[in-house]
Amino acid sequence: MQTILGSGGGIGIPLARELKKYDSKIRLVSRNPVKVNESDELFPADLTDKNALNAAISGSDIVYVTIGFEYKLKVWQQTWPSFMQEVINSCKASNARLVFFDNVYMYDSKAIPFMTEDSPLNPPSEKGKVRLLLNNMIMREVRENNLKALIARAADFYGPDNKNSMLTIMVALNLIKGKKAQAMGDVNKIHTYTYTPDAAKATAMLGNTADAFNQVWHLPTTREKLTTREWIELIAGELGSEPRIQNVPVWMIKALGIFVPVMREFPEMLYQYNQDYVFDSSKFENRFGVYATSPAEGIKSMIADLADRRI
Repeated sequence: MQTILGSGGGIGIPLARELKKYDSKIRLVSRNPVKVNESDELFPADLTDKNALNAAISGSDIVYVTIGFEYKLKVWQQTWPSFMQEVINSCKASNARLVFFDNVYMYDSKAIPFMTEDSPLNPPSEKGKVRLLLNNMIMREVRENNLKALIARAADFYGPDNKNSMLTIMVALNLIKGKKAQAMGDVNKIHTYTYTPDAAKATAMLGNTADAFNQVWHLPTTREKLTTREWIELIAGELGSEPRIQNVPVWMIKALGIFVPVMREFPEMLYQYNQDYVFDSSKFENRFGVYATSPAEGIKSMIADLADRRI
């Protein structure tokens, strides 16, 4: 049994599809899970409830954590550590292996121009400190031989079934509405993005590869070093639109936060957009011989998905 905690959204959905290649028993866990494969087991649960979480993990061989709690610092601080501790405890009790889908917030700001699995962990943001705590919780159990686990990290991502991507929210949807694409930071800096179907495929491969455990992996991400401006131009070209850009300064982000609360959470992360942001996945590529989808193909798929959903 392979179980996905947080089975909806841009990672959970394609991950369920990929896991079907390895196991006939897939359990999808969320508040309102929906089948991806006909044989999926649906397990409705509030994953902040200890008893529900333990029941969801019980009987699992591999547990994938792809849940995304509300993007709010206080929620992260109050929810993530206790949730992860219960996941760890339950995985140990069930002798289940753990796969944690992670981001790059825990890396030192000086590592952002070229991130590898060995980059220093020294987060400059409060959200990054939460992610570092989760990393340390998992890897401590691994070092003490209490748990078999791996951490699969992605860069900022984009793709179908992914309504929360910056490239969707701030660029594609604005261009579709005839507005300017919005961008944070320096649009002439490189910013690599991970394509979600690539991330899901690689996460499934890692979870089903015995010697992949007890280490950190960067999921396959484009080697093409496109700037934010070039990503916007790529999206605009696919839409047949002019690549008009509105840069969103800090003061505007804070002002928008009055009406859109999630915007209040962005200023501390701007360091990632004011310098080159290159995410290296050569460790995975060299081990598995699998490479990322090209940005042109990925953007085409993302735009087609928006069109299918008539957004």
